[in-house]
Amino acid sequence: MPENQNPRHVAVIGGGVIGVSTAVHLLRSGAEVTLITEGGLASGASGRSLSWLNSAGTRSDEYHALRMAGIDRYRTLFAQDPPREWLQFGGGVYWDSDGDGASATARHEHERSHAYDSHLVSPDTIGGITPGLNAEALAETSVYNPGEGWVSLPHLIDHLMAEFARRGGVLRAHAGRAEVIVEEGRAAGVTAPALGTVRADAVIVACGAQTPDVVAPLGVRIDNGSPVSMLVVTEPFDNDVRAVLNTPRAAIRPNPGGTIAIDHDWYEEHIVRDAAGDYSIPEPVVDELLEEASRLLAGTPKLKAGSWKLGLKPIPGDGEPVFGELRKVPGCYTAFTHSGATLALIAGELVADEVITGRPHPMLATFRPERFEA
Repeated sequence: MPENQNPRHVAVIGGGVIGVSTAVHLLRSGAEVTLITEGGLASGASGRSLSWLNSAGTRSDEYHALRMAGIDRYRTLFAQDPPREWLQFGGGVYWDSDGDGASATARHEHERSHAYDSHLVSPDTIGGITPGLNAEALAETSVYNPGEGWVSLPHLIDHLMAEFARRGGVLRAHAGRAEVIVEEGRAAGVTAPALGTVRADAVIVACGAQTPDVVAPLGVRIDNGSPVSMLVVTEPFDNDVRAVLNTPRAAIRPNPGGTIAIDHDWYEEHIVRDAAGDYSIPEPVVDELLEEASRLLAGTPKLKAGSWKLGLKPIPGDGEPVFGELRKVPGCYTAFTHSGATLALIAGELVADEVITGRPHPMLATFRPERFEA
């Protein structure tokens, strides 16, 4: 991979948490940075993510290691201000729909095999471990992971953007769809309808589910498996939920302001897209998801939707992250992953390090874009 020695100016395309994190890490390393967004900050997947911080279940060893490093960075951030309401570590609870607890037990055994903190719990014991749940709605066998947490990505982006501004970063929001400029076979900047041209020594493409479309004109193929999904945020209500719940009919987490965030995937078949490309879903489907979430909570409160947002959930075609410089276009880097919340801080750190030093980081070795060309 060609080395890029200490680029002076880097253009970052993407106003989600991966783009913002990478931009801030570049500024910390001394680069000049222009952050270019199609719309507003957090207007894409980062504004509608459950943002569960975890490495639960089964995945490749390399992906697990990267996610654990990501959680470590969040713990460092958490330790700076534990009371902040937008980043907390209240654990996670999981069960599947098999009824006999076999999948939960298998998940637990796998997690224990590589020392991921994992415990089997029952409705009788969960109340003494984490508050706010309706024991009658819980599975007979669930997995509790005490080291997991959650983050509100819009709040995190605000936090990072304050540092971005202090360090002299330049934000060019609402620029429209950006394209990478290539000159003499190398990335040379970015152009966008409301922006014109920004010259740069390196370009980072961190556009979530649109990343494959942005690099396709460069002759680069990245398979895209991004589905359409939804996040519902309730109106405020009295609750003391602390854990993230991943259950057969609803996934929920606490959210700032006494609200909770809810998502899942069973409703995806009800999402429709109009001629303008906008997504919608029948309101009764939203109400059904709220009812499923209510069943999980102590007192089965009547939940009301404060808002819901729909759009593509970034997932590369093979499920693994896509990080690093494009061999076909030196100076152009990608950052595209499903686990954008868990990986946001570590991904920004490692991608920025590659840009500044010109040296591939070993933790990103299996996540290179070229794997889709095989």
